[in-house]
Amino acid sequence: MAQKISFKDTDMQVVIGWVLRIGVIVSISIVFFGGIIFLYRHGQEVVDHRKFVGIPDFIQSFKGIMYGIITFRGQAIIQFGIILLIATPILRVIFSTIGFVLEKDKLYIFISLLVLLIIFASMLSGHAG
Repeated sequence: MAQKISFKDTDMQVVIGWVLRIGVIVSISIVFFGGIIFLYRHGQEVVDHRKFVGIPDFIQSFKGIMYGIITFRGQAIIQFGIILLIATPILRVIFSTIGFVLEKDKLYIFISLLVLLIIFASMLSGHAG
């Protein structure tokens, strides 16, 4: 007789815990690596505090960030690490939704899909809050 494999709520909580831990550790490592590269290239520069210099143009788009990573630009690597850090709790909501689907809990499936919809609508519209 074949055994039926069941996926329990505690198993999903373990998976979600690992997703959060790995996401934070990887993003912090990427930011740290980008910081080292940035300091290596720009650590000796003298900053003029009388003039405000905003975010460089090359890290304001995903394509620019990817090009910056390929060319080892520290600010782009740091920006990617921060994006990964922001994406980590979104992954948690996605994994929670999967867990609720496996449990067939319709109310929590609806709530987590609504949360995902709000997150993605805010990202696409550019409005926060």
